[in-house]
Amino acid sequence: MSPPAATAPENAPEHCPGTESEQAGKSSACDGCPNQNVCATAPKGPDPDLPMINGRMGTVKHKILVLSGKGGVGKSSFTTQLSFALSHDEETQVGVMDIDICGPSIPKMFGLDGEQIHQSNSGWSPVYVTDNLGVMSIGFILQEADDAIIWRGPKKNGLIKQFLKDVDWGDLDYLVVDTPPGTSDEHLSVVQYLKESGITGAILITTPQEVALQDVRKEIDFCRKVKIPIIGVVENMAGFVCPSCKGESVIFAPTTGGAKKMAEDTNVRFLGSIPLDPRIGKSCDQGLSFLEEYPDSPATKAYENIIAEIKKLLP
Repeated sequence: MSPPAATAPENAPEHCPGTESEQAGKSSACDGCPNQNVCATAPKGPDPDLPMINGRMGTVKHKILVLSGKGGVGKSSFTTQLSFALSHDEETQVGVMDIDICGPSIPKMFGLDGEQIHQSNSGWSPVYVTDNLGVMSIGFILQEADDAIIWRGPKKNGLIKQFLKDVDWGDLDYLVVDTPPGTSDEHLSVVQYLKESGITGAILITTPQEVALQDVRKEIDFCRKVKIPIIGVVENMAGFVCPSCKGESVIFAPTTGGAKKMAEDTNVRFLGSIPLDPRIGKSCDQGLSFLEEYPDSPATKAYENIIAEIKKLLP
């Protein structure tokens, strides 16, 4: 029996044609493989657009993916506050790319509702929050904010490619990529398209309870299989902070030790915990920087410590 191809996932069956083959997900060898559907819809082989993507991404110093296997753990709110904080230095150029195609919340969280993409001779222009903070999202393309995006994998992959090759990002210090939950089409596409230009690393977001941690463990496994460096794990909503008395209560009980124990068990860096302050949600709804609006919150201190640690870890 011949072994799987060099590009095959670790759990692939024998005779796997490899993820970049035209037969990926379609060959009889793929029958019953857990990766079959993903491989069938993912981009294949040498992509003629890769040189253009590499050219665009060649002017981006750090490309950071914000990931989690679980939905509702605060990926987008973390992406938003991280980006606001990085752009606080006016000399630092920051871009945010929202590839949560079916649930784009980034425009709302940056106060960009109703904005549209503009095109120039150099490509699509990001929508700017400030002169040094630009955002790109499918939310800027929708005719109505409540329109459902009912797309299969290939169409999602095509839009992600457009965000990378057609957007005039310019010279960036940071490109922060907000992702949907899971390990499916969007994740495979952005990893493949950024493979040659290089991904700096991934920040994994979780909440303390086991039902979230079990999915984040899968995300850690995904990162290792596709060779994305893991910057670290952030535990979000780790207790509730009363805005009045600053007292803290446990909301999501860490029944299996929380994110810190999971990080130790999986040999991943633990970046810290952020308590749940209801004003974080208020800030996101209003498109404001929570860190600037509420500098005395314990959650702000936690954010600042985590972001300082992230900046220290980047090459």
